[in-house]
Amino acid sequence: MAAESERVDRSSHSMDKSITLPPNEIFRNLENAKRFAIDIGGSLTKLAYYSTVQHKVAKVRSFDHTAKDTEDDPLYEISMQEEILARLHFIKFENAYIETCLDFIKDHLVNTDTKVIKATGGGAHKFKDLIEKKLKLRVDKEDEMTCLIKGCNFVLKNIPHEAFVYVKHADSEFRFQNTHPDIFPYLLINIGSGVSIIKVESEDTFERVGGSSIGGGTFWGLGALLTKTKRFDELLQLASKGQHTSVDMLVKDIYGGSYVSLGLTGDLIASSFGKSATADKEFSKEDMAKSLLHMISNDIGQLACLYARLHNLTRVYFGGFFIRGHPVTMHTITYSINFFTKGEVQALFLRHEGYLGTIGAFLKGAEEDNPNQYSWGENYAGSSGLMSTSPDLNPMQRARSGTFDMLEMDRLERQLVNLPLLQDPSSYIPDTVDLSEDAHAREYWLYCFEEALDGVVKRAVASQPDLPEAAERAEKFRHKYLHKLQTLRHQPFAYGSLTVRSLLDTREHCLNEFNFPDPYSKIKQRENDMALKYFQKAVKSLEELSWEQRQFALVRGLLAGNVFDWGAKAVSDVLESDPEFGFEQAKRQLEERPWLIDNYDQWLQRLNGPPHKCALFFVDNSGIDIILGVFPFVRELLCRGTEVVLASNSSPALNDVTNNELQILTERIAAMDPVIQSAVKEDRLTLVQSGSSSPCLDLSRLDKVLAGVVRERHTDLVIIEGMGRAIHTNYYALLSCESLKMAVIKNSWLADRLGGKLFSVVFKYEVPLDKKPTTLDHVPVTPS
Repeated sequence: MAAESERVDRSSHSMDKSITLPPNEIFRNLENAKRFAIDIGGSLTKLAYYSTVQHKVAKVRSFDHTAKDTEDDPLYEISMQEEILARLHFIKFENAYIETCLDFIKDHLVNTDTKVIKATGGGAHKFKDLIEKKLKLRVDKEDEMTCLIKGCNFVLKNIPHEAFVYVKHADSEFRFQNTHPDIFPYLLINIGSGVSIIKVESEDTFERVGGSSIGGGTFWGLGALLTKTKRFDELLQLASKGQHTSVDMLVKDIYGGSYVSLGLTGDLIASSFGKSATADKEFSKEDMAKSLLHMISNDIGQLACLYARLHNLTRVYFGGFFIRGHPVTMHTITYSINFFTKGEVQALFLRHEGYLGTIGAFLKGAEEDNPNQYSWGENYAGSSGLMSTSPDLNPMQRARSGTFDMLEMDRLERQLVNLPLLQDPSSYIPDTVDLSEDAHAREYWLYCFEEALDGVVKRAVASQPDLPEAAERAEKFRHKYLHKLQTLRHQPFAYGSLTVRSLLDTREHCLNEFNFPDPYSKIKQRENDMALKYFQKAVKSLEELSWEQRQFALVRGLLAGNVFDWGAKAVSDVLESDPEFGFEQAKRQLEERPWLIDNYDQWLQRLNGPPHKCALFFVDNSGIDIILGVFPFVRELLCRGTEVVLASNSSPALNDVTNNELQILTERIAAMDPVIQSAVKEDRLTLVQSGSSSPCLDLSRLDKVLAGVVRERHTDLVIIEGMGRAIHTNYYALLSCESLKMAVIKNSWLADRLGGKLFSVVFKYEVPLDKKPTTLDHVPVTPS
């Protein structure tokens, strides 16, 4: 969230010491800060530091069941343990507050042995003495352009939906782009006082290929002369209200209409400020500012277009203080690029453009730790997100308001990469619906998450019965997450594309923020213990069926198991009101065939063919789902001669089974079942972490170890189970091998959207066009 600071009115622009900085809101975890970097521009300061954060994690440990009959004992114990998390903090504030902020840092810095602060930006020299005096750290200045590129590479690699296209007047003005797996090469147009055009070819290879002296400083300087307005943001405010046609000479002003033979429309600017030479009238400040903005933007746009064509580049990112998230500048740059390239090149902007320099300076200072060897993820609980600066929404928001902007990045335990079986990683979009662009869906899901909040708070408290302060922490979680939802209602673009996945992930981040790492731990433990008692009986009943009956029973059992999802309100209400609701009742809830999406006949036909070499199975819920649904299905694949890789979450989310829990469950099932036991012993059944801690699934951010296993085993079947992983995400995902996507729709609104009803079934079997088996005539195919 953006924390508003308390201040008194003042008439001058001298340094203001009247603000009060809340440490829990802005400079978080400062007592453990290890390394600092600072980027000081003409008006904004960006500070970076690395800290270690202590947080609770839920650990499961198997009991020893060898000594005695343990049928009534829990399968495993749950304990809360402290772990250390590495976090990067980035804070942006106005230069007017730099002295107060430095004092605050000095007073709260406790456990650091840092002697140096890396600095970049034009103001680094100006404030060098002040920084060294206040923090007792030596200022080590870094090259501004190198820092800029390092920062840009970092955000493009680590933050999905970092880049966006700006479309004025659209339902969603911010259209976020999927980052290409290989971010290089690209062109960065940095618009500061002047313009620098940098071609970036790799992590450490870049060159300034061009530039111009006509940039943001030109707009500011000429604007000040024309309008007597000295502040940059006030100048943009004027431009946003102006009509450039009052000042600019258009093609139709010269020719009476379009110049058809040259392909020039009548509304095209023929001469910037052209009317001012002949018109006998005063022009408004607003109109002159708008004309000037168009002139500068068109010049920069044409330069960017020429350099992009010269170097054969289609990815062109814009940054610098001239941009700074201002809709009016993004719109004029976008229009210019679109005009000069005839739509072939898009102007791309960055959510965290203002942090690039300080991120780069920090990375320069941290090279000994090689931060690029890790994957990093944005912590939504501690980041303010992209804020709208529309003049209509919040006039003069950028005037010296005392608003602090924050970005937090957590170091992930696993290095994340693409699933090698994605058909085209560059066009893969995980999410099925972009709520930023669908107002009706957005309002529904925001309402859903608000309505579910009481239940989440209740389960969070219940998961820690021995901690009396749990109720207080749970209320803080409620307040923070509710604030996030309210922010997203007004600014759905704050964290990139708004999706059901991002709403779920934000909730998980907020729960972790207040030390609720696994609110469903006890529910999972109870349901796992209960389901294990019925496993052998379920297997025995399946073995008594004919082959064809068994294949259908296995699929039906897997779907019935998937009903047990505490994340779906329609199900959690039933499970709370009827504790006896079980596997057979779930089967009866299922829609009869033909299902909403029904490729079962094609799947059965495929099973009559040769076995798959290896199946990768992304599993979903604990309890009945994994034990009575997934394991019998996996057992059948193993009996066919197919190796199986079970991919489960690395960390808890809702009642989804985690890798640690799955290890214990598999060990116990192997002790009951010789098929599973031999498969584990012979390495035909492998358990791997997905690298995810979400109820949904992003196939472009998976554990690198998992990707390696997929390649080594020559995986030729991917199975994705559950509403979060197969409906909210990956419904349209195209893979280069056969795939099964299975889910029961446990939300009536979503079912209605898809043309079904509550507990409708999706059974989607797909084969890539170039891999279609010759024995199949009617298998649905996905285009190559």
